[in-house]
Amino acid sequence: MRALKLQPISVSLADRLADLAVDALIDEADLSPKPALVDRRGNGAHSDLHLGLMHASAFSLWPAFKEMAEAALEFGVVGQPLREAIGRIGREGEAAMLQTTGGVNTHRGAIWALGLLVVAAALEPANQTPAAISLRAARLALIDDRHSPVQLSHGSEVAQRYGARGAREQAQLGFPAVLQYGLPQLQRSRAAGHGEQNARLDALLAIMTTLADTCVLYRAGEPGLAAMQHGAQKVLDAGGSASLGGRRCLHELDQQLLSLNASPGGAADLLAACLFIDSLEPGLGEPSRNV
Repeated sequence: MRALKLQPISVSLADRLADLAVDALIDEADLSPKPALVDRRGNGAHSDLHLGLMHASAFSLWPAFKEMAEAALEFGVVGQPLREAIGRIGREGEAAMLQTTGGVNTHRGAIWALGLLVVAAALEPANQTPAAISLRAARLALIDDRHSPVQLSHGSEVAQRYGARGAREQAQLGFPAVLQYGLPQLQRSRAAGHGEQNARLDALLAIMTTLADTCVLYRAGEPGLAAMQHGAQKVLDAGGSASLGGRRCLHELDQQLLSLNASPGGAADLLAACLFIDSLEPGLGEPSRNV
């Protein structure tokens, strides 16, 4: 009796990028303990979210991410046609997400951030450095989508009240919270032997230290934002989430943000972006898988 031979199944670039984007969303959701965010412990500061819903939402976005990557391969360059194509696909993806979640906004910000990064990765598969990916994404984000409807949102309300432009500004600037804070901290914590989950928590905290998180501003105003930024820095200063002191500070931050009903959803979306960028070079180096 011959042993079963595993045959490689070819996976397209668009498929692989969609896989990596969904993986990043799942990994972000599962990461625990995140301050005031949905994770394996519970729903954080959210009454309408839970981990299963976050998973279902992430999986519902796979077709949109794949279609965005395919659009990048079709158009081939950053420009108005590509920008408006991915805008349409993003709106269709958001509609599919809302249908899956029963109208709950689970990943609207992540569709924007990860969609741009998926497209940026598909445009030049041979150049997947974080700087190159973020620059291509920024160039795309700076182009106006003429077909985008004018919508009143929490983000637009926060922009008017506090001048914080949130996810749009992060993308147009090339995701500085990810490149300057999240990714470097992820790499430092890994190099220090803190373990992958602690390294990812530290990356989230590093993003939180400077981000003008519009989710927090909407829920808790400037006092909530200050609590998030200062509390996250305190965890890192105490040794990070892998240390006993850091864990104590992380618990304090969690309790403080819960008391303020302040959930750092913007930072969570950027952590997913961070994990996606981090996965690109090894992820795209595996063009087939065995089944």
